[in-house]
Amino acid sequence: MPFLREQLANGLEIVAETTDDALSTSIGCFVKAGARDESDDLWGASHFLEHMIFKGTADLSGDEINRRFDWMGASANAFTNEEDTVYYATVLPKQQHEATDLLSRMMRPALRDEDFATEKLVILEEIRMYDDQPPFGADDRCRSAFFRSHPLSRSVLGTVASIEALPVEAMREYHRRRYSPGNIVLAATGAVDFAALVASAERLCGDWQSQPTINRCVPVPPPPESTLSHIVRSTATLEYAISMSAGPSENDPDRFAAKLLSVVLGDDSGSRLYWAIVDSGEAEHASCHHQDFLDAGLFATQLSCDALDVVDLLGRIEEIYTSAAAQGITSKEFTQARNKLAGRVVLAGERPRRRLFDIGLEWSHSGTYRTVADNLRIVEELSLDDLHRVLARWPLHGPAATVLAGPYTADSSQLLAD
Repeated sequence: MPFLREQLANGLEIVAETTDDALSTSIGCFVKAGARDESDDLWGASHFLEHMIFKGTADLSGDEINRRFDWMGASANAFTNEEDTVYYATVLPKQQHEATDLLSRMMRPALRDEDFATEKLVILEEIRMYDDQPPFGADDRCRSAFFRSHPLSRSVLGTVASIEALPVEAMREYHRRRYSPGNIVLAATGAVDFAALVASAERLCGDWQSQPTINRCVPVPPPPESTLSHIVRSTATLEYAISMSAGPSENDPDRFAAKLLSVVLGDDSGSRLYWAIVDSGEAEHASCHHQDFLDAGLFATQLSCDALDVVDLLGRIEEIYTSAAAQGITSKEFTQARNKLAGRVVLAGERPRRRLFDIGLEWSHSGTYRTVADNLRIVEELSLDDLHRVLARWPLHGPAATVLAGPYTADSSQLLAD
């Protein structure tokens, strides 16, 4: 699987992992623009702009964009998170140029007043829907409490107030700065004709104007003291709890061990949380996962259960984490989790679209490339000592931000005391 890279004079990077026997081609535009790049008056602009990209260009309507993807038989979509906005399409190899052409043209949208006004209503409805369904915005509130003044505290959707106040002129300026060629990576995986991809990019994107480089990393505040807040939804069937504690960032070598540790402690099956409170029927769901960002990381614990049991189960989860820190992980647990993680790495590596996300995001964030074999080797070289080091450096039973959402209405201070 050769990895190839080219850079246009205006700064646009083109990367590809080519697979001779692949039967599909995945192409994506990875834009370094997410919730962390917004100010108070632009809160939600990245996600809003993702919607606007599909509303059309100066010479293509939104309907025409959808029809062209449909004509290609493409599987196409987009997503926005805290650090990225990604547009992608998977097509047959013979449609590589057509997909590249359409995606690149979409990166220069019309941003028409009338489309902006219409799509603003769609975004506002999405925010209200998100707040009205489990876990009722608890994850966004927890992230805000955990990161506090750091840009990662911002929710991706924004708020009703920030979206209502956002003018189209501000979005146009945000697009001009964030969608510059040096802030976009054009990535491809599978059956890729790289020379043709570069030629397409040069013709379609070569005249994009460069913009100054933007530093995205800022100092991360120390982990907060334990905090707790409630979102009361009296009609909810279950109580949802989300808790976040500090973990290794994307540039910390311990991030791989952190992901393996989360499999041991909180995988959806076969983990300590699963056997302790899910398999017994006491909780509908309990999990732990590690998430890393450019300059920060966290462990997120999620629980859903009967409201009357939430206090007891949160205490038992803390006991599980405390026991892991004090007594360590067993060799059997470690081997099982490592086998599971290794299997997931290999299975994901067999899918061009999944490889597109792995390669595009990694290159966009750090300018590094790893093969599936590299990723597998990293997992297989992890040791029990690595997991125990993570437990010591990043204690999951330490200070954490916690949010409860559901019918539970007990006094917050009493819950902390319990």
